[in-house]
Amino acid sequence: MPEAAGSSPDGAEPKATAPDPSRRPARVYGVGEEPDPRFSLANERTALAWMRTALAIVAGGIALISLASLADLPRWTPIIGAVACVGGGATALRAVIGWTHVERSLRLSRPLPAPRALVPLAVGVAILAVAMVVLALVELSR
Repeated sequence: MPEAAGSSPDGAEPKATAPDPSRRPARVYGVGEEPDPRFSLANERTALAWMRTALAIVAGGIALISLASLADLPRWTPIIGAVACVGGGATALRAVIGWTHVERSLRLSRPLPAPRALVPLAVGVAILAVAMVVLALVELSR
């Protein structure tokens, strides 16, 4: 019978390894034991998805600022774009902070922290959507 990946020939679980002092950041990799790689990779994929979201928000803000400079849009339009850029930057920072907290929890065999970025991101997107509706109504009324 073939052996399961990661198991030893006698069926015992592989022994945990000590933290590697050369891995950075040390506040993440310098604690606890090495978790199952699948969980660490899933955590990394989640952080990268948040980064893509942040990049899209920043790109939308840049596009709005650029469009405002080319078209005859209300003077406050670039402010919406700038707020989007700041929100995208905050989302990127939150992705790194969230990755750090989850990775430390995995390494220390603690419960995973609650996702804190979802509600602020949803509120920010809703506010930007309302601002864009207001912008559209202003443009239609001209």
